[in-house]
Amino acid sequence: MARLKVGIVFGGCSEEHSVSVKSAREVARNIDTDTYEPLYIGITRSGAWKLCDGPEADWENGSGRRVVLSPDRDAPGLLVLEQGRYATVPLDVVLPVLHGKLGEDGAIQGLLELSGIPYAGCDIQSSALCMDKSLAYTVARSAGIATPDFWTVTEDDDIDPDRLGYPVFVKPARSGSSFGVSKVSRKEELPAAVEAARKYDAKVLIEKAVVGSEIGCAILGNGADVFAGEVDRIALSHGFFKIHQESAPESGSENSTPIVPADIPEASRSLVQETAKAIYRAFGCRGLARVDMFLKEDGGVVLNEVNTLPGMTSYSRYPRMMAAAEVPLSEVIDRLVSLALTGKSR
Repeated sequence: MARLKVGIVFGGCSEEHSVSVKSAREVARNIDTDTYEPLYIGITRSGAWKLCDGPEADWENGSGRRVVLSPDRDAPGLLVLEQGRYATVPLDVVLPVLHGKLGEDGAIQGLLELSGIPYAGCDIQSSALCMDKSLAYTVARSAGIATPDFWTVTEDDDIDPDRLGYPVFVKPARSGSSFGVSKVSRKEELPAAVEAARKYDAKVLIEKAVVGSEIGCAILGNGADVFAGEVDRIALSHGFFKIHQESAPESGSENSTPIVPADIPEASRSLVQETAKAIYRAFGCRGLARVDMFLKEDGGVVLNEVNTLPGMTSYSRYPRMMAAAEVPLSEVIDRLVSLALTGKSR
């Protein structure tokens, strides 16, 4: 039987480029090459698409061939530039391994929809919704899901610092991995924090700090057939959780440790999992997502954010939570491909 041709897209133009490359390396280590023929499509920081041997350290400067997606829905796949002419390489499915802007916000999903290539993970609408934290909070509230109190500051807006209750977190509304995020304890710190967030997005979210533990839940599947992995808890020694901000994250964080399974009561664990499923469904998510929440001292659960293409690195939370639920990354990949090919994720 011929192996399925799986296009693994990684890299990208966002600030999370290097994290995406590390995620792709972990996918490469765990994909079943007896079942799948992986084709690695790296997007350079400048936006060039290259068909390469894999996400190795030198892929961006190596001898990979330039490629584009075929716009012909009757011939879904890649157009590879060879000796001044384009050759077609068919693809059965695409597994996006991209994080942040142009990867997690519906952009790559829209391109794949136009090309007619089945792809794993959330669709255009749910990707765009989850990427914009202010819109996500609005939808969550309409579904009866608790969120932090928040204010949105657009490019031309100013906000009166006296109207806020401190501490607050200031963050880009449409970014990820804690880039541009600041904790503000005094009103005098607010202008600098807003400017730091605006380096990543013209739209800024200010949200009131929630007193509680940072927790997460890995979700896999569609509709009624949704599986919740284990719950984790981020144990902080000081400061606040800044994912992917360390110089060598593989060796651990200087202020945080993920505890998997989370050291919380069983009733809280079940509530977190059910709340994560409810959020996932309310946002129309498909395939996979990591739902980040706060567990308050009174037992209540508050939404933090939803990551529709969570990190898959050796130190990432999603694969750790799935592994703790006895679903290794190789099986996660199998399920994602199956969902994409059966049409259930569209």
